[in-house]
Amino acid sequence: MRNAIRKSCSMLQQDAVRRLLGGLGAYGGAELATRIVRLAATIVIARQLAPDIVGQAALALTLFEIVRVLARTGVGQRIIACKPAELAATCNTAHGLFWAWSLVLVVVQTSAAAILWLVFDQAAAGAMLAVLSIVYLWMPGGLVQCHLAMREGRNGAMARTSAAQAIADHVLTAALLLAWPSPWSVVLPKLLTAPIWLVMTRRNRPWSPDPMAGRVPFRSIAGFSGALLLAETLIAVRSQCDNLIVAAMMGTNALGTYYFAYNAGIGIVSSLVSAFATVAFPVLCSASEGSARKSAMLRIVAMGCAVFVPVTLTQAIAAPLYVPVLFGSHWTQAAPLVALLCLTGLPLLATTFTTLWKRAQGEAGTDVVNQTVMCVAALGGLALGARAHSLEAAVTGFLLGQIAAATVIIVRSAVPMLRSNSLNRGTFA
Repeated sequence: MRNAIRKSCSMLQQDAVRRLLGGLGAYGGAELATRIVRLAATIVIARQLAPDIVGQAALALTLFEIVRVLARTGVGQRIIACKPAELAATCNTAHGLFWAWSLVLVVVQTSAAAILWLVFDQAAAGAMLAVLSIVYLWMPGGLVQCHLAMREGRNGAMARTSAAQAIADHVLTAALLLAWPSPWSVVLPKLLTAPIWLVMTRRNRPWSPDPMAGRVPFRSIAGFSGALLLAETLIAVRSQCDNLIVAAMMGTNALGTYYFAYNAGIGIVSSLVSAFATVAFPVLCSASEGSARKSAMLRIVAMGCAVFVPVTLTQAIAAPLYVPVLFGSHWTQAAPLVALLCLTGLPLLATTFTTLWKRAQGEAGTDVVNQTVMCVAALGGLALGARAHSLEAAVTGFLLGQIAAATVIIVRSAVPMLRSNSLNRGTFA
């Protein structure tokens, strides 16, 4: 009997590893294709637009990303984690919530656009932000299908969908910039490529509401979703408000340089880490609570470190070589910024591990605390460095703040797990 159990556990572990490797391979291949096209688009942007014009587009896109994070309510993750018997009812409830919340986001973003236009005298950025609110009307028709595909491990189809939309975005951006050097050429493709995601997502995993299945109580989703939404909002604040701090303290010209350096630096690793988390979360949720889930988490950590730490360090070291060659000599001064921002991928990876674990354990509230620590430390370090009116000082503060916060978060998350392991060993000794 014991041998049968061990054999079954071994097969489950091998299946989990295959899912992780297969999913990471699918997303990695899609990301490679996307990055090749994005590199060409970034070169066009760098050579066609001055930093102040890039800054106008960056302002609109930053606010768009901040509002868009409100779409990550956690409802989709309940679809991934719910029991099979509750799946149909959960999908029915989620579908209605997705539509209602998307309409709210349209109102929120158009209101933000009006404030940007009327209060801060940023007419162009306000107009671009208002137009981008239409994106939310394309989302709810495919969100249930998207999360069902995640639950079922359809990583290849999801990776192809993501890559198709991103490549279309970058190609259209480059084409528009060559014909019309304007910040609108950077912004409009985000809207024009949204239907690609919707059509492909609905084909990847067909779904329609099942009235006979009923609905789950809203209360069963609201508690987890509220905490997860707050955590995602803090992540968005950390990853987007750095642009606002740079713009407010150093001007849009500095923002243009920072925005370029951020995308050339952490852009690749952050996309891959996000894809890795997408693949790893269903694997972690499918493992039984207790030692099996802890073992799955350790495999995820080992695999993530083996892949991302060498990539991050190599990119940082090589930044002074590839930045002037790829993007033009006038961006040479940004190479140190690119190198420093590459290194922020390491604390990003560490906090992604803790986020996966806490959410799989149903401890979204603890994740909120962790994200608060990271947000305050990262943006506080950036603001302190920006007081010196030096982008290098600002980015150094940004990096050191994240390293300090990640250290605290890892210790807070790892100590209870180690204590639990010690108690278990003592109990069964």
